[in-house]
Amino acid sequence: MPDLPLWTWTCLAAVLGLLVGSFLNVVILRLPARMEADWRREAREALELEAVDEPRPPGIVREPSHCPHCRHPLAAADNIPLFGWLLLRGRCRYCQAPISIQYPLVELLTGVLSAVVVWKFGPTWPALAGLAFTWLLVALAGIDFRTQLLPDQLTYPLLWLGLLLSLLPMFVAPAPAILAAALGYLSLWSVYWLFKLLTGKEGMGYGDFKLLAALGAWMGPGALLPVVLLSSLIGALVGGGLILLRRHQREVPMPFGPFIAAAGWVWFVAGDALWQGYAQLTGLR
Repeated sequence: MPDLPLWTWTCLAAVLGLLVGSFLNVVILRLPARMEADWRREAREALELEAVDEPRPPGIVREPSHCPHCRHPLAAADNIPLFGWLLLRGRCRYCQAPISIQYPLVELLTGVLSAVVVWKFGPTWPALAGLAFTWLLVALAGIDFRTQLLPDQLTYPLLWLGLLLSLLPMFVAPAPAILAAALGYLSLWSVYWLFKLLTGKEGMGYGDFKLLAALGAWMGPGALLPVVLLSSLIGALVGGGLILLRRHQREVPMPFGPFIAAAGWVWFVAGDALWQGYAQLTGLR
């Protein structure tokens, strides 16, 4: 790789993250719609019902970006990550309908997280792997936040990529990666069934189990408990804040996947520092 200062690589990663964030918006919005269309088609086939001529939702790669309200294709300037939304002042150029703030937020978040990963690992292969890890987590968190779904199309690649990288090994060795993947899945699976037996309700979905398994494959068994505790803390703070601000009903379920993803990413880039700080604070060695 070219011998550039770390801050240059970090800035390049931020720009790349903005571009990738624009694509992740497409994934977050279009993948669930295509999944639901496939489920309806498969359900009709299983029940031997007459086929329905249902319009196919837009594809993720081929169909160009368009306004979700007037369906007008967007101009090239409108697609500039972050700045396109700012230049349009959050409204469609053609019908003046409001454009969701999700678009610039996802782009900005992906840019910032990508820059942090490269700042942490430098211009190395672990940084490249960390970028893929980050982008998949952003997509999963965004989809779960909107739809309470964690698609296998994203959780499985995250899991398998973590296991394959352990063969090098890049972050953890194969045995700890496999063990952590199994423990991650089984731990939340056990909590799910215990909660269901006690209350008759489902406290989380199977996608949460797979997501924690994937994080275990990347970081090993030692990361599982901190990630679960940190995600619970983040979830309690965010959920409690939204309830106090009356932005969320207490009875309405809140997706847990975004909190697992956030905790997993934080531990991935800062786990060692957090553990050292905790050890110094408590006197552990």
